[in-house]
Amino acid sequence: MHLYASELSVVDTHEITEILENEFKGAYPETILPTGEIREIELVAKPDMVAIVPPYNTSVWAYNGTIPGPVIRIKLGDTLKLTLKNELSQPTTIHWHGVRVPNAMDGVPGVTQPPIQPGDSFTYQFTPKDAGTFWFHPHINAAEQIERGLHGVLVVEDPDEPSYSQDLVWVLDDWLFTNGGEIYSKFVTRHDLSHDGRWGNLLTVNGKYQPTFKVKAGERIRIRMINVANGRVFMPFFEQLYPLVIAVDGMLAKAPFALKNFSIAPGNRVDLDIIIPKVAAGKTFAVHDAFTRNNIDLAFIQVTSAEPITTPSFNSPQAKHFPLWSNAIKIPVGHEFILNAKRGGVHGISWMIDNKVWPEGKAYELQSGEFTRLRISNKSSRLHPMHLHGQFFKVIARNGMKVEADFWQDTVLIGPKESIDIGLVPMDKGVWAHHCHILEHAESGMMSTIIVKE
Repeated sequence: MHLYASELSVVDTHEITEILENEFKGAYPETILPTGEIREIELVAKPDMVAIVPPYNTSVWAYNGTIPGPVIRIKLGDTLKLTLKNELSQPTTIHWHGVRVPNAMDGVPGVTQPPIQPGDSFTYQFTPKDAGTFWFHPHINAAEQIERGLHGVLVVEDPDEPSYSQDLVWVLDDWLFTNGGEIYSKFVTRHDLSHDGRWGNLLTVNGKYQPTFKVKAGERIRIRMINVANGRVFMPFFEQLYPLVIAVDGMLAKAPFALKNFSIAPGNRVDLDIIIPKVAAGKTFAVHDAFTRNNIDLAFIQVTSAEPITTPSFNSPQAKHFPLWSNAIKIPVGHEFILNAKRGGVHGISWMIDNKVWPEGKAYELQSGEFTRLRISNKSSRLHPMHLHGQFFKVIARNGMKVEADFWQDTVLIGPKESIDIGLVPMDKGVWAHHCHILEHAESGMMSTIIVKE
């Protein structure tokens, strides 16, 4: 553990910690009262053929034959009972990314469950505690399985939130295709490992290349964006439209804010509130990805020539309670996770946390209900979107400088040679994975576990 001079000032850390924990109370629920409704779903993971880039039919691995997989919508308090049948040639699981599930339902082989072998089935059953935008994907050989198409969406709807004209899901992805329209079949290559993972040569929204979404002038739409790419970071830019971010990683923000230079790393989600101008009838708006130097068209929003509708009037949804945590920077760092790489290992390059390649490392323990400050220091020259299972956190510092973040996250992008401090009050007990969501980095060892105990 490294303590910095600014953290060693004489302060009553016990008193400050108590204040931070009191501020946190009510930020999101420790438990949820079930409605009694049980949504039963059968999901089959198997090889299939899908037209992603017509006229080619591409060999994929899919849930129930679709790319992306199903969008499952349930109400807050409903129970999901989903049985996954594995018809692949290799083991698989489902991880419920961002959902605070019972630890045994988290889908991490060797941590929370055995792999689901070919021909076998496993039933996941849980009642989500939070409304929001989440997704699900395998957590074994994920660099290949997710790239081949195994990912789906879980939307937990809060009946108290306002209704939009349209509530859309945009699954952002990129694919590395051969000239014949097939997925490039070499995974976790040395090139991927020495860079920011596998970046594709075709970008899609909902499995389609540059799709068009039709709206009416005056509509107020909600777009739930999810980055399911192996390594690519997206930065959406809406031409002549002015989206407000209302939620990050599924959780409502303290207040809406403008979508401007906002990076969506692998695993991240953002919910957008967009009003289509009444004078826009007949227009088409482009949505670009501006993360790289070359803006790439992702999709188009086409406004029909129909008469404008009356725009739904309501305040953008926002968190009912959000802790300020203005004194969090005064709490010493409980642990500093070091991110770096070394040569060697199965893939030729190994990515590490605290100089250990998974599963060699030692789990770090946290006490449930107690505020803690953790530091993640990237000693490498690559990007690392770090994802923590089972918990939400708030960024409180970058490179030792205080940050006022007004939203929760479960995945945070850390730049080269950058350090991030996060604050959290863990509530969900169990053994939780903590890893880079550049799938190739995780596959080659950049993963550890955090134990939340009584």
